[in-house]
Amino acid sequence: MKDYTLFSSTLKKTLLITCLASASSAYAAGEAKNVIFFLGDGMGPTTVTASRIYAYGESGKLTMESLRRTARIKTFSNDAQTTDSAPSMSAYMTGVKMNNEVISMSPDTKAFDSSAKPYISGSDTTCPTSGNGTPVTTLLELAKTNGKAVGAVTTTRITHATPAATFSHICNRDGENDIASQAVPGNPRYNAKLGDGIDVLLGGGLRHFQPSTTSGSKRTDSQDLVAQLGAKGYSVVTTKTAFNAINPATTSKLVGLFNKDHMNYDLDRVKNASIDEPSLADMTTKAIDVLSKNNKGYFLMVEGGRIDHALHGTNAKRALQDTIAFDNAIKAALSKVDLKNTLIVVTADHDHTMAFNGYSHKGNNILGLTTKYQDKKLASDVNGKPYTTLVFGNGGGARDSVRADLTNVDTTADDYLQEVGVKLGTAGSETHGGGDVFLFSSGAGSTGFKGTLDNTKVFNVVKTAFGF
Repeated sequence: MKDYTLFSSTLKKTLLITCLASASSAYAAGEAKNVIFFLGDGMGPTTVTASRIYAYGESGKLTMESLRRTARIKTFSNDAQTTDSAPSMSAYMTGVKMNNEVISMSPDTKAFDSSAKPYISGSDTTCPTSGNGTPVTTLLELAKTNGKAVGAVTTTRITHATPAATFSHICNRDGENDIASQAVPGNPRYNAKLGDGIDVLLGGGLRHFQPSTTSGSKRTDSQDLVAQLGAKGYSVVTTKTAFNAINPATTSKLVGLFNKDHMNYDLDRVKNASIDEPSLADMTTKAIDVLSKNNKGYFLMVEGGRIDHALHGTNAKRALQDTIAFDNAIKAALSKVDLKNTLIVVTADHDHTMAFNGYSHKGNNILGLTTKYQDKKLASDVNGKPYTTLVFGNGGGARDSVRADLTNVDTTADDYLQEVGVKLGTAGSETHGGGDVFLFSSGAGSTGFKGTLDNTKVFNVVKTAFGF
């Protein structure tokens, strides 16, 4: 019995030491050679749930939901309960809270121009050289400094808030001409922290790279940034056809500008063969192929940006379809990487006001009218009129003093706009929501993602995983 007790005590000590060593190893710096940071813009919990049901039914599972680690993320900005995309993505990328509209700048930065007047969209001079905050270093810049390849992929303009937060610094997100210039090596406004340049940049926003004399350009000067990129060795493509012809094995610098404005919603891209744009999954896999040639690893940000735009427009169908396209990009990435040396992070920058209501029977169309689970007949409001399962707290959708009768309305149609609780005015006016969002993660260095985290803390976990 005495020998057994000694053995038991020794075993316990051994197990304790093993567990402590394992825990230490789990949080060891430098586990991740590569990091892919997926950001579903506006993809709050209700959007995740509704998208799952939309594509796979109540018992189904999105690819992002198969990742091993989960956390809850607080998204408030430095000056607002409800953030916009600029400071929220910047918090992920820099670990610093900043004011709404500000991109990757210190907390004292105000979203005003050097004349102390509200920023005027389209201006090329957006921030004073001093007196309005200072730039703060991003994960993409850190990766580049440490010899890694870097890239950003989005379905929005590549000068839009989320991608811009990875590679630029500006006091107002609307300064997209300036943001574009910061991404071009050799340009007077080039961000020198990018070294020899971003290796892969794919999305929309061609209008901010073309001289003002070009039809559809939004620049206010004669600079041809496409030509400047070409002069620095970039392969610049503007169509899916040209993109497909790119050989990653022989391409080290790639820029894709597939639309003057944002890229098309996935629902429209799939239905319209004349839209010559790659899918988000296509862009993600090619970016990985180009970046992975760097033997020191890479950092890649992938944004499903148009989820947010559809939600602003109270167009649930397009929001759900773009969420599935985003999830397909995650699936495509997972098929190409080794999680032993790659960290995958999937999250959102903020929520929206979309709500999931009623007691519909299992199997009811998530875009349809709410039913009663007992008999599958239509549920109704106090006046006997049916209503949809998905509605919005506010926005520019339907909101009259007397609700319309939806009995014979096809609420599953592509262009149907959900009803709203508070009418704000024009289409696209629905606001962000201030609620927490999900984070899903797997791979090297992912064990730090658990519990409820401030968005700034995500930066620290990724930075540690990289060993910076």
